[in-house]
Amino acid sequence: MNAPQVTIYSTRGCSYCVAAKRLMERHGVPFNDIDLSDDPEALRALKDRTDHRTVPQIFVGERFIGGYDELSALVRREGVAALRGE
Repeated sequence: MNAPQVTIYSTRGCSYCVAAKRLMERHGVPFNDIDLSDDPEALRALKDRTDHRTVPQIFVGERFIGGYDELSALVRREGVAALRGE
């Protein structure tokens, strides 16, 4: 079974975005980082899609996780396996 792709939508200068990426790196989970700093239209569309007003916005496959706090809670609750599709 292939692990779902983890995608982090972020912006430059966002400390929570940096923290989310570091958490992923620390646990050896590959992720796709999409920086929306220079694309306000895409950022607005993402916020409309998720109804989540801040970044990072994190997806595991098509499943919207939330931001850094939700990612951290998921890893504490279910372990890194939840991000790898295990």
